[in-house]
Amino acid sequence: MAKAAEVVRCPTCQQANRVPAAARGIPRCGRCRNALPWVVTADDTDFGEVVDAARLPVLVDLWAPWCGPCRAVAPVVERLAAEFAGRLKVVKVNVDDSPGTAARFQARSIPTLLFIDRGREVARQVGAPSAGQLATWVGSHVERRRTQDTG
Repeated sequence: MAKAAEVVRCPTCQQANRVPAAARGIPRCGRCRNALPWVVTADDTDFGEVVDAARLPVLVDLWAPWCGPCRAVAPVVERLAAEFAGRLKVVKVNVDDSPGTAARFQARSIPTLLFIDRGREVARQVGAPSAGQLATWVGSHVERRRTQDTG
């Protein structure tokens, strides 16, 4: 079962909104109806529901709180969630608390960023890329998915 909803402020109108870890559609602001950044956490117990069943492409951040490069990448990942609101879901997985998920993806180094589309891993980034490199990498995969859906 998925965790309780997380509260996200709408970047457009600043309204606080509850955003569920798993949902059928995309989270939208209750006030202005704009798409919200979708950043949630998952663990070994709910990864399938939160990530594998997602309709949007998912950027999975395998990280740990003691990892300096993980902490450096985190704000970039959150900015990308806002930039691609409505087209991307970001799921953070603490590998210390979720060894099964780390093992499933054979994450031997962190941060490990996975791009998962329709339940399948389609790309992987190990280490802490620059903000520009990460934005380009994520953008290319979001765009590829968009063109597959419309073309």
